[in-house]
Amino acid sequence: MILGDLIKEYRREHGYSMDQFAKMSGLSKAYISILERNVNPVNNKPVIPSLETIKAVAQAINMDFNDVIAVLDGNQPVSLKNEPEIPPGFQPMPAMTEVPLVGRIACGTPITAEENVERKVCVPAKWRATFTLTCEGSSMEPSIHDGDLVAIRSQPTVENGEVAAVRIDGEATLKRVYLHESFIELRAENPAFESIILTREEMNTVTIEGKAVGLCRDI
Repeated sequence: MILGDLIKEYRREHGYSMDQFAKMSGLSKAYISILERNVNPVNNKPVIPSLETIKAVAQAINMDFNDVIAVLDGNQPVSLKNEPEIPPGFQPMPAMTEVPLVGRIACGTPITAEENVERKVCVPAKWRATFTLTCEGSSMEPSIHDGDLVAIRSQPTVENGEVAAVRIDGEATLKRVYLHESFIELRAENPAFESIILTREEMNTVTIEGKAVGLCRDI
């Protein structure tokens, strides 16, 4: 068995798409496809995976690294280089980390944020995100679309103009935050939506859950 066959078998048994497995392993979807087809697009020869690639796959399928090497023994050569082979026109995936997806958040009329963790998702480690939220609505377009997965870094304050997950009396929304002397403005990106203005005692109902540090979007 070669590494690509091991991946295909695992995906088939667990019902994972190629995109899902790419996120689990930290490898690109394009490289997963290359491994499964076992054809290097540079020279049209069989793929020679690196040790780092094998480690990433082993971790994703919850299999001991040495056991994976044993499976490949005699079936597929292994490169002693640490870097995986990257096809032309692609860049290696950044270091990834898992954070919880904690619910959905409105980009329009605020909705109650679900507190239960739906699942874990992979995001770039450099974002230093604490959790992610799925946006609903169009008030933050064109920057953030309905269905975008937004990574949030938990912090109690943000700078004026930064996008934040904000809770208002138990309701949550994603807006640009502007702190004025006598009121708080939660501004939509879409000019068709009016800002939420909170004054006096209303300001005490506002809690900043964290700063938006990145987003993931299907294409």
